[in-house]
Amino acid sequence: MRVGLGYDVHRLQSGRKMMLAGVSIPSEQGPIGHSDGDVVLHAISDSILGAAVLGDIGTMFPDTDAGLTGIASGKMLNTAMKQVRNLGWAVNNLDVNVIIERPRISPFIAAMRDTIAVALGVDSSAVSVKAKTNEGLGEIGRGEAVACHAVVLLEATDQGM
Repeated sequence: MRVGLGYDVHRLQSGRKMMLAGVSIPSEQGPIGHSDGDVVLHAISDSILGAAVLGDIGTMFPDTDAGLTGIASGKMLNTAMKQVRNLGWAVNNLDVNVIIERPRISPFIAAMRDTIAVALGVDSSAVSVKAKTNEGLGEIGRGEAVACHAVVLLEATDQGM
């Protein structure tokens, strides 16, 4: 078994779409990023790649590559999962903390868990998503940014290892 930790943060800007865990969240602002800025899928991708010792999404999908501008974070996660599976690893479980002051995302957590579970090839019971605020502190607390922490446990499968 292997454990991986992922983290991502993006500044928010008015008029941009808010995507979290592949779910569109109604909001007046959204993340600024080279991709769609989905901090949840970015943190998950980094946790999975880290556990498999495959680097990070910044290396796999550099922001200096103009051809990747606007790439869907789900595509990034699918690519990461394919590489991890090819090495003989599977996700056992995942725990995610989304840190955002507003909008409130608790009504969307079930949809987020389901979307993540499909991408990882696991049952949604293996995926935990929690919403946290920053209690008004710092950039996140002022509503200027969104962040996410993800921890994954990979287990060896009988293929590739």
